[in-house]
Amino acid sequence: MPTPFPRLPREAFDQKAFIANLGEGDLLATCKNAIEQCTQYLYRQYRAGADAGLLIRQRAVFMDQLLGGLWDIQEWTSDDLALVAVGGYGRGELHPHSDIDILLLLSDDCDEATGQIEAFLTRLWDIGLDIGHSVRTVEQCVDNAREDITILTNLMEARVLRGPESLMQEVRELTGPKNMWPSAEFFRAKLAEQRDRHHKFADTEYNLEPNVKSSPGGLRDLQIIGWIAERHFGVESLERLTTEAFLNADEMQVLRDGREFMWKVRFALHMVTGREEDRLLFDHQRELARIWGFEDDEKLAVEKFMQVYYRWAQALGMLNEVLIQNFDQAFLTAAGDHDVLELNGRFQMRNGYIEARNDNVFKIDPSAILEVFLLSARNDAINGIAAPTIRLLRNSLHLIDDNFRASEINKRMFIDLLRSPYKLTRQLKRMVRYGVMGRYIPAFGQIIGQMQHDLFHVYTVDAHTLEVIENMRRFQIPEFAEQFPVTSRVTCRLPKIELLYLAGLFHDIGKGRGGDHSELGAVDARIFCQQHGLSKRETNLVAWLVKNHLTMSAVSQRRDISDPEVILQFAQHVGDQDRLDYLFALTVADINGTNPTLWNAWRGSLLRQLYTETKRALRRGLENPVDKQVWIDETRDAAIDLLEYRGFTLEELEDIWQQRGEDYFLREKAEDIAWHTEAVAGHHDKTKPLVVVRSSIDSSVANTTQIFIHARSSAQLFPCICAQLEQLNLSVHDARIYNANDGMTLDTFSVLDSDGSSIAEDGARLNYIREHLTEALSDYSSASDPVQRRTPRVMKSFSVPTETSMSVDEIKNFSVLEIAAPDRPGLLARIGRIFVDFDIELQAAKIQTLGERVEDVFFITDSRQQPITDPETCAAIQQAIREELDEQAAA
Repeated sequence: MPTPFPRLPREAFDQKAFIANLGEGDLLATCKNAIEQCTQYLYRQYRAGADAGLLIRQRAVFMDQLLGGLWDIQEWTSDDLALVAVGGYGRGELHPHSDIDILLLLSDDCDEATGQIEAFLTRLWDIGLDIGHSVRTVEQCVDNAREDITILTNLMEARVLRGPESLMQEVRELTGPKNMWPSAEFFRAKLAEQRDRHHKFADTEYNLEPNVKSSPGGLRDLQIIGWIAERHFGVESLERLTTEAFLNADEMQVLRDGREFMWKVRFALHMVTGREEDRLLFDHQRELARIWGFEDDEKLAVEKFMQVYYRWAQALGMLNEVLIQNFDQAFLTAAGDHDVLELNGRFQMRNGYIEARNDNVFKIDPSAILEVFLLSARNDAINGIAAPTIRLLRNSLHLIDDNFRASEINKRMFIDLLRSPYKLTRQLKRMVRYGVMGRYIPAFGQIIGQMQHDLFHVYTVDAHTLEVIENMRRFQIPEFAEQFPVTSRVTCRLPKIELLYLAGLFHDIGKGRGGDHSELGAVDARIFCQQHGLSKRETNLVAWLVKNHLTMSAVSQRRDISDPEVILQFAQHVGDQDRLDYLFALTVADINGTNPTLWNAWRGSLLRQLYTETKRALRRGLENPVDKQVWIDETRDAAIDLLEYRGFTLEELEDIWQQRGEDYFLREKAEDIAWHTEAVAGHHDKTKPLVVVRSSIDSSVANTTQIFIHARSSAQLFPCICAQLEQLNLSVHDARIYNANDGMTLDTFSVLDSDGSSIAEDGARLNYIREHLTEALSDYSSASDPVQRRTPRVMKSFSVPTETSMSVDEIKNFSVLEIAAPDRPGLLARIGRIFVDFDIELQAAKIQTLGERVEDVFFITDSRQQPITDPETCAAIQQAIREELDEQAAA
């Protein structure tokens, strides 16, 4: 603990009058007034720019005076009782609304103070303090510390406020490393505790809403370092540590500056929320960005603030990693130094870690900075880089300059690294973490810690990039072949895997600079490839992949990929099989690396379908496109074969199908047409809608549940269906509407559970869905009312306006309405009601939910089955949608 504690200025509150008045008048009012005066003083000082470290220590000083004064006016009948500050309060660090942890420490034979202790604690609660307390004897403290390392850690930070110091001194002696939890055992237990804590936060500093205290790179990581040092070296705090072999001067400065930053963030969180709040929630992020003085420009102010936060979290996380590894290697396992293998003149492997053979290795030959990662990627026995060598790396980053980047040796080494067989992603992550990647590729340095203030991207840009490359590696590992069967086969046959990695490395590197990040990244990728000796063909491929890395996803999820014309256009854009294979692997890796919860079998099936059909188009030759009528005839013939086997005559089928347009046979599978036809033929009560439901058995629609509805055509039908599906907690992923001249409509919906999972093979659930929809669709009067459900908290933090656009598809002869907006209850039903208001007929819909955001495409016509072309009408439709959805979000 830092000593001496800073004095609390008289301006905070009148300390002498406070102490003098404790025994007179309204005690509770006096204490509450003093607390409020102190809190407001600290807030004013914070806003004026005072160090948070000074303020939290001053609050601890104030609390010492408050508790000490209240202790002094208590009538104690025993002298064998001490008031002890423990935990963060024991360290002298007390944020505005942190718990005040105290220990009432008794001698082993003290048994007469129970009532007085209860009275003292009650008084503390009455004045509104959040007290965390324990009452223990010396023996109980010792016994509990032996069993629970958390209790031991609290006692290590204990500070006596009142009562005999000798009681606490006895506890310190009996709980010291000579009697329990020796240094090595303490270290292992704390390390396991940290691993468990990190695991709760996905082992990353880059959580969307990080916990400034407990997330990786947060304050707890610094405390772990302090506790280990205090236990091993016997110092009261890291500031008293003089052993540079554990913590050198530069690292101490990083620790101090980083801790001050985290203290400042935590203090602000307590101040703006008025409570103990350590989570950096989305709405708090914006407020803290304002306090820090950031403003919106090409980047949002909140993104700038969070980039600063993430960079500090990464720096502190790395410091924690290096110091813990260094402590383990240098102080606990030094006896095992016999296991040394010379790798070359510059590096050797000791106990599984690569290390420099002398402290000047990078100064003598700067290329060794890349060599250490290349050697690690070529030798599976190397588990990591030794802590002293990491220190040398960090101190040598200035050597990565223009000359370093221009070196042919270094260029060759970087490309060779991408071709290496072992733990490539781990090496790239280390290069980012230790600052090497950001220096070698300056554009990459700009995206480190770069967040995107939405719920779609769950990682910062640099973390996402590394996740994408890790996915590419997974596609080559047999154990992932079952999860990604097609992607794994495609990736494993790519002729040069390093080209895929380069595309992954650069695909988002242009983010945060304004403009189209795909275009910017393609320029960077082309320059990099040319400088690193790639052929013209290879360079063009990587740049094309970066520029088009969103194309395949967009086509599969926003276009009608059952249309051979769409397939032909995409095949013409791709051009050849090599590009298709690389783009497919990049797209699947990118989607999974953006937000793992967004990937499901439905999206996978769309991409596989697009990949397969495009592959066929390329194999046929772009000059020989498939004839649409041939496609339709083949589907009809296949459906006839299935239905004739089930007893239908050709005349019966022609009668049922006479109202079906060519789109129906173009877009539906023969198996589904047979299912629909058999259901329609068997439905005799024409006054009621026909609803049939089944779990998908066709890989083309993956794990979705198919809902087929045949009913009297009505403008209210679509909003009614959507409202009912939401009531059933189902999310629509695809909708196809076929209106006939006989006044009937045939609708197909592919749905999943609202969380994106497939609906279990549960006959009772499927039957309930069918019965519910049948009843609801029999009466539209109230069934189309949108679901009224509370908007999730995280959604309220994003005031993202709805975006719309309209165009005309000349080939299909309908209008294309695109809507991008935050997801919210009843969204589809609300859009459907606007369609009713404007007399719009829906022909099909592609529904895409990306985390908490939707990107939906509606294919629409007017009541005469013609595209909507009047500019004023188009503008009015879009305005109505934006107002409806944005007003709902605001409400």
